[in-house]
Amino acid sequence: MQVKPFLKFGKGLENLLAFLSIFLLALFPFLEVIARKFFHTGIRNSTEYTHHLVLILAFVGAAITTRENKHLSLTLNLKFKPRILSRIHVVTSFLNTAFCTAFAWCSMSFLLNAFDAGEKIAIFPLRWIVMVMPLGYVLMAFRFFRQAPGGAWGKGIASSGFAFGTLLAWGALANIAQVLVPAWANFFDALIPFYHQIGMHLASPIIVLLILTALAGVPIFVVLGGIGYMLFAHTGQPLEVVANEAYSLLISHSIPAIPLFTFTGFILSESKAGERLVRLFKAVFSWFPGGLAIMAILVCTFFTTFTGASGVTILAVGGLLSYVLIGGQYKKNFSSGLLTATGSIGLLFPPSLPVIIYGVTAQTSIKDMFVGGIVPGIIMVMAMVLVAIFYASKNKIRREHFVFKEAYAAIKDSFWEILLPVIIIWGYFGGITTLVESGAVAVLYALVVEVFIHKDIKFRDLPRVLLKCMPIIGGVLAILALAKGLSYYIVDAEIPMQLTAWVQNNIHSKYIFLLLLNISLLITGCFMDIFSAIMVVVPLIIPLGNLFGIHPVHLGIIFLANMELGYLTPPVGLNLFLASYTFNEPLRKLYKDVFPFLLIQIVVVLLITYVPLLSTGLLAFFK
Repeated sequence: MQVKPFLKFGKGLENLLAFLSIFLLALFPFLEVIARKFFHTGIRNSTEYTHHLVLILAFVGAAITTRENKHLSLTLNLKFKPRILSRIHVVTSFLNTAFCTAFAWCSMSFLLNAFDAGEKIAIFPLRWIVMVMPLGYVLMAFRFFRQAPGGAWGKGIASSGFAFGTLLAWGALANIAQVLVPAWANFFDALIPFYHQIGMHLASPIIVLLILTALAGVPIFVVLGGIGYMLFAHTGQPLEVVANEAYSLLISHSIPAIPLFTFTGFILSESKAGERLVRLFKAVFSWFPGGLAIMAILVCTFFTTFTGASGVTILAVGGLLSYVLIGGQYKKNFSSGLLTATGSIGLLFPPSLPVIIYGVTAQTSIKDMFVGGIVPGIIMVMAMVLVAIFYASKNKIRREHFVFKEAYAAIKDSFWEILLPVIIIWGYFGGITTLVESGAVAVLYALVVEVFIHKDIKFRDLPRVLLKCMPIIGGVLAILALAKGLSYYIVDAEIPMQLTAWVQNNIHSKYIFLLLLNISLLITGCFMDIFSAIMVVVPLIIPLGNLFGIHPVHLGIIFLANMELGYLTPPVGLNLFLASYTFNEPLRKLYKDVFPFLLIQIVVVLLITYVPLLSTGLLAFFK
């Protein structure tokens, strides 16, 4: 039997399932809006369909992300000999395989014990839908094993991860046996004490190993999920909590907005929307001092609001903007630094993904978070604009004449893209659509505009566009799902309460606390991506904010503004790596180019921190 045709068929089936999931995910909320608006009714079970489509998309997306070897990680450019690097990667393959295997077993135990055999959503048995969790983890484990370097010996070591992961999940296996094969339950139960001993003794060294290998390429979702998993194993708590928390998060109310807005951003980035927006802002602002740089800042801000500061902005329009700036007499180091720094500058504006995730995690109104981010976001943009004006004036950058005919033509050409954020904001803040429904409208609107009106994307190209955004959708949802287990452990172990008690006894000034919070978050941003930080750090800082009477929205904006700087700080600043690739610049030079902009953004973050009215002043107007 040949393996390649089978693998090709499986790959095609995976892609088709992802494609159908994202479009059905957009279709159901959109039809709900139409039914509610025009027929004063709703679609039966549409919410359950939507939530479980996210579950399917998350695990199919994570499997595709594994297949493409594009999971988010903190990989450093390690300077070792090839032989040593190969051995390190064999170890990472072993860990990835082991923990995905363990996650698969505990997910299987969860679905058998949490749902009755007859439980359904419409005509679909719920167990069969949730089966995507263990199947997704098994597929990821298999692919991590196949990616192991070193030939037969490397594959052999990686394959032992299946056995080790099964051993780590022995408690889950015992629960599976009780449901499926009760006659074997006594055998599994007899070895439970041995399993607990393994969990107690191996937890600490495995956690240390996960942290160390995170810098060598172990995906963030494996690191955070593995740490949480081993902490539960160490304390003898049910391992099914990891799967339960993942399931609960993925079917939560606002999570469907994440893949919807991400797909919208990729539709825009794969079309010529960037070129039209560059033409528009260039025509409108090029007569102004620093006009071309202002154009670049605004284009980056527009794209970042939809791509969630994921670095897609730099990949989508960075090269074009760099070409325009350098052609307009801006030096290359200024252009590279400005574009790298503004690649995440729209993070506080709707419909930014980190704001949505923060609201879900902190149980703070997402609408209030978006309102709270408007003024701080504008200040951050204006700070970059002032830098552009100062640089252009100092270096006598030539200005172009304003041409009404060109400006009108540019507005006409980019009208449909300009209308997109207006529709989203009007619908969401006007109470016409929910956040998820806004995401669905955004996807379908972007498709109509770019496929049928501008015809930049052929309908047959849509699977390719979806495949390009899968590493963001699958990668981010995998991180959120497994980091939720670690977050649960942190709260369950009362670590936030202990931290709050320590701060209460040792820090008595609100302003000193805010300064220390900024420093801590800046350091966090140096070593942790924003999605992981939200899940792990936010449960720790919320009680501290309550202790000092900090408004929940203000605390959230402080957190997100600090994390925005994390995209620019080594060693794991995502924008730095993507900019190095896009602008063909060594990282060391980019550090130098970005540093002045980083300092300015730090000043803005301090302003946001110590003037709470900037974050809370508009809240009363949107009640």
